[in-house]
Amino acid sequence: MAAKAAREDGVRSTPERGRRGCEHYDRGCLLKAQQTCEDCSTLFGEYYCSICHLFDKDKKQYHCENCGICRIGPKEDFFHCLKCNLCLAMNLRGKHKCIENVSRQNCPICLEDIHTSRVVAHVLPCGHLLHRTCYEEMLKEGYRCPLCMHSALDMTRYWRQLDNEVAQTPMPSEYQNVTVDILCNDCNGRSTVQFHILGMKCKICDSYNTAQAGGRRVPVDQQ
Repeated sequence: MAAKAAREDGVRSTPERGRRGCEHYDRGCLLKAQQTCEDCSTLFGEYYCSICHLFDKDKKQYHCENCGICRIGPKEDFFHCLKCNLCLAMNLRGKHKCIENVSRQNCPICLEDIHTSRVVAHVLPCGHLLHRTCYEEMLKEGYRCPLCMHSALDMTRYWRQLDNEVAQTPMPSEYQNVTVDILCNDCNGRSTVQFHILGMKCKICDSYNTAQAGGRRVPVDQQ
């Protein structure tokens, strides 16, 4: 009985100690989150974060103070980019374009949160973020960032292939001297090039990721 009384005294509120918890908490127990039970040493989780109060299996997790949450590691494989405000793989340190607080934007493919997602974020060359799984699905349909239309991967090899296809596909005589103004989605440059149905190549960066920025111009002698 004495042990029971002592136990109850240790967990229940008394007028001297004051109420524990909010007014809706009837038991008045003193709650303390921790990895193991103090009485029987039962392990509640292989990983426990005393800040997030997260219990989980061991996945090499670590708590990032700047992100404000726990992330799947191992920690030494990641660094926190202060401008992007996100933990990124070490191989991206100094090799990615930063956009301030870009992780606070939703994924433009699935419209779900990126910052707290368990799915790894993929950093595009333009600096925008997609879920890795969304990025892989996007490549099945296209190659451009859904936000800024910049190429989402290195397209150099494909551009050279397109050079050969353009060279082997002459336009009909009435189009051979037609020029058009284009805007490049990769370098944002403008140039005037010969019109071709397969694609129009930027004169500045050699990209075919371009869009027509004006009407076609036909030489006077062909009008």
